[in-house]
Amino acid sequence: MALTAGTGPFGPRPAGTFNFTYEAPARVLYLEDSPRRVRVVVAGQTVAASSRVKLLHETGLVPVYYFPEADVRHDLLERADRTTHCPFKGDASYWTIRVGDEVREDAVWSYPDPVADAPPLGGYLAFEWGAVDEWWEEAERVRVHPRDPYHRCDVVRSDRHVVVRAGGRVIAESHRPTVLFETGLSPRFYLPQDDVEVALLGRSERETSCPYKGTTSRYYTVDADGGLPQDVAWVYDDPHAEVAGIAGLIAFDDEQVDVEVDGAHRGPARTRDA
Repeated sequence: MALTAGTGPFGPRPAGTFNFTYEAPARVLYLEDSPRRVRVVVAGQTVAASSRVKLLHETGLVPVYYFPEADVRHDLLERADRTTHCPFKGDASYWTIRVGDEVREDAVWSYPDPVADAPPLGGYLAFEWGAVDEWWEEAERVRVHPRDPYHRCDVVRSDRHVVVRAGGRVIAESHRPTVLFETGLSPRFYLPQDDVEVALLGRSERETSCPYKGTTSRYYTVDADGGLPQDVAWVYDDPHAEVAGIAGLIAFDDEQVDVEVDGAHRGPARTRDA
């Protein structure tokens, strides 16, 4: 949950201060109704589809969809022997998905009798994200993990002076960056390709995906043979509509190169997620 992650008000590095004190539990759990219709697909078969899903937010974890039992294809599930215990939610039971010859072991779980302090999870089933083939919110495919409704991305044009150095040499300099402000993360500066010494960069095979921005189309390495940073820059050529302003621009990993903004050294963005 964005409020409990990163620099969020209840996160490990809150960016602000309250006018009151509070004692948060070791693990915050928040269960809420989601207005989205969500589908899970395995081997071309819809295993679950519901307009009544719940979204569970939990400290330190990405959100998880929970489906009402009635909205899940139980004829495609087989009870598994596996059980686990969570001190914050209770004992979990598991199911295996079987669709024809496709078998996804222990891919579904539920908390039939959650502990007293847990949200009311009884009667709901959750799916291991990577164990199924497709996730859909309405008619859009969703990748990586569910989108947190409290997570926001804002793309803003800027006139700050940004200088990027690798191994002591300037590889980018711009007075016209675009800034991506993303919940819980430090601002990320995206630069026009004309302001980057692209000749000093080599293409990388790496690719990453983000549920809020899309899938990177290009990664760059700086003189990898000379021991300088690898996978140090990336481009979204076709990002999600919400962040269309970063399309075709280049961002740099400030954990690997030196990024200077208006003459001040900029610290790491606290994440390797592009």
